[in-house]
Amino acid sequence: MTTYCDTAPGHPFHGSYHDTEYGFPSADEAVLFERLVLEINQAGLSWLTVLRKRAAFKAAFEGFDVERVAGYGDADRARLLGDAAIIRNRLKVNAAIENAKRILAMRASHGGFGAWLDAHHPLDKPAWVKLFKGTFLFTGGEITGEFLMSTGYLPGAHVPDCPIYRTIARLDPPWRHS
Repeated sequence: MTTYCDTAPGHPFHGSYHDTEYGFPSADEAVLFERLVLEINQAGLSWLTVLRKRAAFKAAFEGFDVERVAGYGDADRARLLGDAAIIRNRLKVNAAIENAKRILAMRASHGGFGAWLDAHHPLDKPAWVKLFKGTFLFTGGEITGEFLMSTGYLPGAHVPDCPIYRTIARLDPPWRHS
């Protein structure tokens, strides 16, 4: 079976993501929000499509600044739906804006998105999926699972013989405490 660890290294888009981001833990709210938005936008598409559009997403969503995106109104929604450089799906755009509002609320309830994740860890994947579906828009099993693997909350981002696996293990990601 071919894995991401077999195919990503050296690829112009997948390589850097595999080697420096995928599976690496982060408490940075903008990083977590970006990863959630990108995973939502990947639904029905290839990850390569999303990575190719990543810079455009970052510009369109103002660096994934949660406060700014949470404040988006109809004009911003229209701007995003008219931006050919990103994925122009009304449900996905609406989910990004609404999910930013929900993450903003996590600042008051938990101290932020990362703290909210930490407060619920460890959960198994079905429990995480249930939690995400009850908290965020446009999240199901695949989106939730990939988000959690990509941010270090669930194992599986890298195969054990991948050198990046060992790098991440030294960072003591949350999945090591499950």
